[in-house]
Amino acid sequence: MRILFSCRPAHGHLFPLVPLARAARGAGHEVVFATGPSFLRHVRDLGFEAHAAGISIEEAETEARRRHGDGDVVPLMITMFADVLPRATSADLAALLPRVKPDLVVYEQSDIGAVKAAGEAGIPFVSHVIGRSMPPPVLEVAAPEMAWLWDGTPPADPMLGDTAIDIWPDAVRDRAVAALPTVIRQRPVAFDLDVPMPELSGKPLVYLTLGTVAFGAVDVLRAAVDGLAGLPVDVLVAAGPGDPALLGEVPGNVHVTGFVPQREVLARASLVVHHGGSGTVLGTLAAGLPQLVLPQGADQFVNADVLAETGAGAKLVGQEVTADAVALAAGRLLDDPAAREVAVRVAAEIAAMPDPAAVVVRLTELVRERV
Repeated sequence: MRILFSCRPAHGHLFPLVPLARAARGAGHEVVFATGPSFLRHVRDLGFEAHAAGISIEEAETEARRRHGDGDVVPLMITMFADVLPRATSADLAALLPRVKPDLVVYEQSDIGAVKAAGEAGIPFVSHVIGRSMPPPVLEVAAPEMAWLWDGTPPADPMLGDTAIDIWPDAVRDRAVAALPTVIRQRPVAFDLDVPMPELSGKPLVYLTLGTVAFGAVDVLRAAVDGLAGLPVDVLVAAGPGDPALLGEVPGNVHVTGFVPQREVLARASLVVHHGGSGTVLGTLAAGLPQLVLPQGADQFVNADVLAETGAGAKLVGQEVTADAVALAAGRLLDDPAAREVAVRVAAEIAAMPDPAAVVVRLTELVRERV
């Protein structure tokens, strides 16, 4: 087959697709990516063919604010994700698909413009879950605005469609995804850039990150650094594409860098303090580690709630994030085995899920069934 992967031009939207894309290529299939122009280099650096399609979330937000101003966030987000972004993607893919001629389109769940283009071209498509589904109150408002994508035949979920690849284990699973007509389970597999592991001492390691989109939360990161630095640990701070210098001077047991080999870091860590992004949540669970979540936006608040409810970690939200509170919560998680025991159980569940290679086989069968 030739498989086209479509995603937003952002690390958190691209990286979750890479393990499946690599497995497909390893099985002998051709793999092509479509993403915004700003991310073509990143995709090509990973060894994949890449074509421009769609615009960035930042560009869509600018247009949505032009229409709505700085009013209620829900209409703003619906305009971005149900109108501006998918119309740009669908228009570009409508021109690209006849040239690339894929047998299957896999789109990360927010890149729903791919649905319109693939449907009109008669190409099978499936969504790839990367985060949480829309909350029911938002879904109720958004669904009519997304009807144009589905040509009057709405699926079970207007963003995820009827068929999805789900990377969440049962312990923290999204019920809306589980209820879809066809769900292909896949083990969440960490994807790492080829970067070196920083040199650290033999102290317990706390891994601290606010992901690749920190929502400007330098003050949150600084509070976490100040709180963790007082503990008898090494602290490794991954700033991602952000500027590590924005943190200023840090204590001697704090090491600040850009990207890290996350799988290797998690194998060495005792605790992860982070923003609640889905990739970090799942990677930490797969490593059987407790986590302290400091959510900043998007579905990070849902992830924080779910982890706290399952006992796999703790959360600090908004004004609760102070250096003293971070130190107290992190110290408890380092000393209390309960959260680790929950995380270890979830790690065993994740390890038993189908790997990406098995999902490639299932996708091949799906295309044969629909041809």
